[in-house]
Amino acid sequence: MKNRLIIVFFLSMTFVYGQKVTGDYEKSTDFSAYKTYMFVGWQDDSDQVMNDFDKKRLRESIQSEMAARQFELVESDADMAVSLFVVVDEKTSTTAYTNYYGGAGYGRGRRGYGGWGHGSATTSYSENDYLQGTLVLDMYDTASKDLIWQGVATGTIAEKPEKREKKIPKAVTKLMKKFPVDKVK
Repeated sequence: MKNRLIIVFFLSMTFVYGQKVTGDYEKSTDFSAYKTYMFVGWQDDSDQVMNDFDKKRLRESIQSEMAARQFELVESDADMAVSLFVVVDEKTSTTAYTNYYGGAGYGRGRRGYGGWGHGSATTSYSENDYLQGTLVLDMYDTASKDLIWQGVATGTIAEKPEKREKKIPKAVTKLMKKFPVDKVK
């Protein structure tokens, strides 16, 4: 199963349309005081479920969004530290569809009286297995070590690399809209 997760991987958070995104931040934080950020890694080695291509796509997408907000990426001594956490869960959806075939209208009932025709219904069920990915992006104040912002994106993972290549940046853009710093272009 782990090999499947690595191959299929994650995050195209490929769910841009069906994606759930939330964000929360410390309300007393003055984000204008921050100018630089650095990546501090993956929490709990959660990147092990991702392939190198998707890790690169994710990191470049975050860098692009941060640059658009006038933050500079540095290797050390940054104002903010960014850490990432990824979870992939196997899910199954069940769909039920019922066809109803109604009777043929009004007809003769018992003993010559009127009555309704007979009908029938058929219900079919289908199950679909899929992977659901959750990305947690945390930003910390490096001086105080306090969490100042957290964004969470959850959605279905695309199996095709071409789709993940397009949708990872879109998912990160959607997630970063919750970041309390206006995007400047």
